[in-house]
Amino acid sequence: MVTEAHIRNLLRVVKDPEIPTVSLVDMGVVHRIDLPANGGVHVELIPTFSGCPAMSVMALEVEQVLRKAGFAPVTVAMNKQVAWHSNMISEEGRKGLLEHGLSPPPHYDPNTQDYALEAATCPHCGSTRTVLKNPFGPTLCRAIHQCLDCQETFEQFKPV
Repeated sequence: MVTEAHIRNLLRVVKDPEIPTVSLVDMGVVHRIDLPANGGVHVELIPTFSGCPAMSVMALEVEQVLRKAGFAPVTVAMNKQVAWHSNMISEEGRKGLLEHGLSPPPHYDPNTQDYALEAATCPHCGSTRTVLKNPFGPTLCRAIHQCLDCQETFEQFKPV
């Protein structure tokens, strides 16, 4: 019998197009999986940011993986009513961010929005002696920091 856990496991091969060391599952983008009686699969994704240009690519890759696994029909929808937040990133996803050279966001309370963008750990040397250089990185979800110990500039995945 096919379960939601089985589908999530299949979808671990679908990587974030901007961060290929992290799966959509570990990024927390795969929000809901329905298994209708007709043998198909319906997957609901939530964007990390409403203007994320990679969402259509992600949806297509999810559909292709499930069709290749023999599921039909397969539908993928974007749910923009649910707000994604960085606490949805799994521990495996946080390791993948580091592997990609990004500082993972700190955990925070999404109800209070209490977080410090200035707090970042250097993905190169592990130092917490870092400074925020620019809250606007190359994408909406990243900020630019510099490490005071190794002097490397790096990006942090923003806590949101």
